[in-house]
Amino acid sequence: MIQLQLKKILIIQTAFIGDVILSTSLISSLKTSNPECQIDVLVRKGNELLLQNNPSLNLIHTWDKSKNKISSIYKIVKTIRKEKYDLIINLHRFASSGIMTVLGGAKETRGFSKNPISLFFTKKYTHQIDPTQPLHETARNFTIAADLCHGIIQRPALYPTNEDYEETKKWKLKDYICLAPASIWFTKQLPFQKWIELIQKYHTQYPSHAIYILGGKSDIELGNKISATVNCDTLMDLCGQLSFMRSASLMKDARMNFVNDSGPLHICSAMNAPVTAYFCSTTPDFGFGPLSDNSRIVETKEYLECKPCGLHGYKECPIGHFSCGNSIEITIK
Repeated sequence: MIQLQLKKILIIQTAFIGDVILSTSLISSLKTSNPECQIDVLVRKGNELLLQNNPSLNLIHTWDKSKNKISSIYKIVKTIRKEKYDLIINLHRFASSGIMTVLGGAKETRGFSKNPISLFFTKKYTHQIDPTQPLHETARNFTIAADLCHGIIQRPALYPTNEDYEETKKWKLKDYICLAPASIWFTKQLPFQKWIELIQKYHTQYPSHAIYILGGKSDIELGNKISATVNCDTLMDLCGQLSFMRSASLMKDARMNFVNDSGPLHICSAMNAPVTAYFCSTTPDFGFGPLSDNSRIVETKEYLECKPCGLHGYKECPIGHFSCGNSIEITIK
């Protein structure tokens, strides 16, 4: 049962795009169970675009991590304290957010014990990533506030506007698929030649279907390279042209979305969009697999002692052969 008289809750998640998307599961669960409670969030600057139009949220605070860290933390703490939160829930596991949580002036603070400042939280919880005992990240987040929520863990959710849907209509006039070939980490990214093979095989099987390459501005070079390499008259490179929400709108109605273990995978989960997720150096057993009703996970069929080699991936294969990516079989279903 709820011990606190909850009027205002702040959820802190200042990590990456995928982490913010997955946090919307807990946001929805809390709001459903506490409809009169005001729920606010704190995210890193830029990620607030993922939460626009979310009906469960009141305020979205942003933290610009690119500026002087100490002074920026001080400014955020001042902002948080003015709101007089009853509860601060910290889903982030690093010291900066832990400091904000402790100094935020809430009646109660909760977070994961992996946070180095968790000693000063009112309540702390285990965040265990163990491939032998798989647990999805949404379930791990849920443990922090399970006593405040009723019912099942809700699916993450994004809310593109009517304008977003209108702007993407022009690309939905015929059947299509979406590819999101980029990743921050090299060892999480399906190799370049595999994307070329995928496009060629799909175009051969479905010659009239459109194929869209999606990505941010930082992915433009990769998108250009793919479109320049493959001979496919139905391929269109949209890297750098769509916002998060317009990408989400386009992915929602695709026949299939082909993605890495990265942010676009979680966009698909939040839109319940069909998805084929390639896991190279990582494994879905870490708890970041797809949640869409129509989802397919593809990994190498080879046994590799080195896989998984890490939770977040690397800039290059630690051993040098990158067999976990190079041996993935490309099939069209």
